[in-house]
Amino acid sequence: MRRGILDPVKLETDLEIERALVVYAHPDDAEFGLAGTMAKWARAGVEITYCMVTNGASGSSDPNMTRERLKAIREAEQREAAEILGVKHCVFLGHEDGYLYPTLEVRRDVARQIRIHRPDVLFAQDPSMRIARDFYVNHPDHMAAGEVALRSINPDASTRLMFPELWTEEHLEPHKPKALFLQAFGEGGTVIDISDVLEIKIKALRAHRSQLGESEERLVREFARRTGEPAGYAAAESFRVVRLDRAP
Repeated sequence: MRRGILDPVKLETDLEIERALVVYAHPDDAEFGLAGTMAKWARAGVEITYCMVTNGASGSSDPNMTRERLKAIREAEQREAAEILGVKHCVFLGHEDGYLYPTLEVRRDVARQIRIHRPDVLFAQDPSMRIARDFYVNHPDHMAAGEVALRSINPDASTRLMFPELWTEEHLEPHKPKALFLQAFGEGGTVIDISDVLEIKIKALRAHRSQLGESEERLVREFARRTGEPAGYAAAESFRVVRLDRAP
């Protein structure tokens, strides 16, 4: 069992973590929002799995780019970033980038991964975040992937008679994580110090060469600084933590 993964000042450390699953929409989403925490937890011995819901095939304005080419490029970039961070598994569900809805098919696919990997902590994008700091309109795929993650908690992955074929045909027992971590992007919540792994986060971010440049790197550095400043950290990431292992 892993103890002390979280800052004891910010959250009680009775949460024992061996496995974490990150459900997100596109390649590079995880590197923007939580790669520092992933590097920190991987270093502490947590087994981390990335579950990318879409294929990333819409993320280009290059007239010479095709969806099939970009899909392959972005999968390779994500695998490279995961290796830098120490993420053990990468799962690519392959739904179309830009067309994501929380359909029953998508919900079943994500529930399957939760039942396979049985995480103690599920990381996800916050489906309620639509506009950030009056300058960013959230991608609808981010909201859809977050909505699917919430539905996986109740009822998709945790209930035996929801998607019963996962149990009867694939022999995957229901599973509910101990905690859900929603990316908060500095809007309060639980703050995790990533000062000692910020450069690893940046290195992983740079792996997404088809998408990012110096301006995005500056943005990530500044955001990490601003998130950490109130807590006295040089750099941080923040999450809304929902404890699922406690009685109401």
